Amino acid sequence: MPRVDTDRFYRYSLEQYGHTAKGVQWHSTDSQFARFEALRRCLPEDLSTLSLVDAGCGLGDFHRFLETRGERPGRYLGLDVVEPMVEAARLHSDAEILLLDVLHDPLPPADYYVCSGAMNTLTREETRTFIERCFMACTEGFVFNLLQGRDAPHSYNLCLPEEVRAWTAHLEAEIAITDDYLPDDFTVALRRRR
Repeated sequence: MPRVDTDRFYRYSLEQYGHTAKGVQWHSTDSQFARFEALRRCLPEDLSTLSLVDAGCGLGDFHRFLETRGERPGRYLGLDVVEPMVEAARLHSDAEILLLDVLHDPLPPADYYVCSGAMNTLTREETRTFIERCFMACTEGFVFNLLQGRDAPHSYNLCLPEEVRAWTAHLEAEIAITDDYLPDDFTVALRRRR
């Protein structure tokens, strides 16, 4: 069972803050973009020939972030489990957005998967499952961020980089971890070994 009822949590947040960074539970647009910048640095320089799935895409903000930089992926697909998020993302972009539960539904294949913040309300076991399922659905790699710290009940899902290394050791992936962009946050790039 999730740490919180994800659907209820984000519906309430959207009602309170609207289609904003706070509406998807970021402190600010600046902190959201700092995370996006860290994700982007872990992806190949040229996205134009790649398929990219945004797992837990929320309002489609990462897609818009890439668009404003003139970096349109060959194919972008957003996935989210919260219906109002999916509806809003469809309204605000021309991207393909699907209502889909990453933990339980079949995942579409892609070169890369990305995830920004969608694992913050999951349990640790769900986080491990989410990471594994996204990695197994990609041909090149999975890039994601997590909140850093020691986990505690009734808080967001906090993890330590060494835990993620242990969780992903069986995937035989190359792993790179970055934590130089915001306090208490880190980005992981899992790439398939060649």
